[in-house]
Amino acid sequence: MDIEAIRTFLILADTKNYTKTADQLFVAQSTVTNRILELERELGVRLYERTNRRVYLTPEGERFRIYAEKVIGLTDASLSEMSKIPRYERYLRIGSADSIYEGHLAQLLLDYRNSHPKDSLKITIGLTDHLLEQIQDELFDVVFTYRPIKKSALLCSVYKQDELVLVTDSTNTKYRGGITEAELSPERYLMCNFALQDVGQYIRTLFPKYHRFAFEIDDCMKIVPYLLNSDTYTFLPQDMAKPYIAEGRLLRIPLKDFKPPVINSYIICRKAAEEICREIFGQP
Repeated sequence: MDIEAIRTFLILADTKNYTKTADQLFVAQSTVTNRILELERELGVRLYERTNRRVYLTPEGERFRIYAEKVIGLTDASLSEMSKIPRYERYLRIGSADSIYEGHLAQLLLDYRNSHPKDSLKITIGLTDHLLEQIQDELFDVVFTYRPIKKSALLCSVYKQDELVLVTDSTNTKYRGGITEAELSPERYLMCNFALQDVGQYIRTLFPKYHRFAFEIDDCMKIVPYLLNSDTYTFLPQDMAKPYIAEGRLLRIPLKDFKPPVINSYIICRKAAEEICREIFGQP
C-alpha cells in the first residue's frame, strides 16, 4: 500500500475537495483521483461518496481513516527516529490537549528550549482520545490529557487542577456583582464539554433538561472569539482566562450560590522518558 496514497486520502478527508488536496500536495488533480482509486481497488471498498460539490467519507472510509492515521503516525515517527541528528543530546516527543498547552506548557517549554538548545522537542496538539492512543503506540514520550490511563509501561499522575471561572465580554456588566445558579440558567451560555469530563455533565445540570445551547465546541481554547463583543457566558479554566481578564477583554463573574468542580489534567509519560520528564515538568 503506497504511503503517498494514504497521505492523499487523509488530506482529502480534511479538505473534502480534490482541487484543494491537489494544491496542498503540489500535484495534478488527476494524481489525487488515481491515488484514491488505487486505494479503493486495493481495499475492495469505496472510501468516498462524491457529489458535484464535495466528497464524503463512506462508513468504510471512516474506519480506514483510523488505521491510516496510525500508519502515517508510525511512518513519520520511524523516519524521525532514523534521521535524528547527533548534535541533539536528547529528544522528547510531547503531545498535549490545546488548553493544557496554552494554560500550562507554552511558557514552560519556551523557557526550557531557550535554556537547553542542545535538546530537541517535538510538540503536537491533539484531542485527549487520540493522544492516549498514540502514546500507547509509542508515538509520544509524554502526553498531557484530561483523562488518566493505567498501563504498566506508562507513568500517570495529576499534572494540574484548574479552577473554573465564569466569564463574559468585559462590556457585559449585568452580573458584575455576582450571579446565582437560577440567574445563569436563562442566559446565553456557550458550551464546552471539557474533553468529555464530568465537568461538562455538571454544567449541563445547571440548565433545563434537553437545553439547546447557543453554541457548543469540544475545545475551550476555541471559544473565546465567540465570547468577545457579545452578552454570552462560559466557564474557562482560570489559568487560561487570566490573560484575557488582565487585558480587559473578559470579565470574571463571581458565583453566589454554586461552585463548579475543578478540572484535572494528567501527565502520562513513558518510563523510558521519566528522567527528562521530571527535569522539565517536575513529574511524574
